[in-house]
Amino acid sequence: MKPPPFTYHRAGEVEEALDLLAEAGADGKVLAGGQSLVPMLNMRLTAPATLVDINPLRDLAHVRVENGGGPARVRVGATARHTDVERDAAAFAVLPLLRQALEHVAHPTIRNRGTTVGSLVHADPAGEMTAVLALLDGSVELRSTGGTRVVTASDFFVGPLESCVRHDELATSAFFPVPEGLTGSAWLEVARRHGDYAVCGVGTLVTLDDDLRVSAVRASYVSVGATPVVLDLGDAVVGRSFDAADWPAAGRLAAGRLQPEGDIHATAAYRQHLAGVLTARALARAADAAVERTKP
Repeated sequence: MKPPPFTYHRAGEVEEALDLLAEAGADGKVLAGGQSLVPMLNMRLTAPATLVDINPLRDLAHVRVENGGGPARVRVGATARHTDVERDAAAFAVLPLLRQALEHVAHPTIRNRGTTVGSLVHADPAGEMTAVLALLDGSVELRSTGGTRVVTASDFFVGPLESCVRHDELATSAFFPVPEGLTGSAWLEVARRHGDYAVCGVGTLVTLDDDLRVSAVRASYVSVGATPVVLDLGDAVVGRSFDAADWPAAGRLAAGRLQPEGDIHATAAYRQHLAGVLTARALARAADAAVERTKP
């Protein structure tokens, strides 16, 4: 299959890309990794008149841990590949959840080309990084010829395959805040085949106090809603010692709050069951990870 005709522009700098997007308007698309866009073009699911290639913008290929002026965060630029984020030692040291989730994104070949920011803009509710950004209360920086704005994850994802990015805007960076306190994380998912989209997936954060009692619990999900779903599950376990917490109860609480839909891959009931089981297991792993941080 071949894509429909389009005009191709290879931007040499950010300002040029912004000018091209402003000129193209609703008929323009940004080409970064292309691992989602190119298949959609070939299947004629989208037909932009203009493609703006931002791959030459190497100043946007960064993965940085930022500590100044507030809580620590990992900043990922628009042309940084999934593999760049996955393998970045500094990012893993402060935010292991990034690597834990990225290991489940498709296959290494896809991760070598696909971009993390691009996957966020694509806004696939089955995509791991959308759920990670939502779980961490992260944000995305959007630039246009008219200025810059930063949008939080809760406002960024509008619907399935729909983000709030305007036609003339370029998503230049994503910000993944580092959880404060004694916090551990885990990611688990079930897919029909390794590398496929998950039938259900969950990312978890468990925060412990100085006595190793549970003080906060959050989980986010893929493939259970039109946008990433984030749940606070503290009602089931907060105040208990990490090794006495009733994680299955938290899993049941999560399953009761989710309303997934069925499709050709799984029934709604099966997805709901998976969500509960995966939540319990991921929370236990995240709690163990938090305890590991206390060890020298």
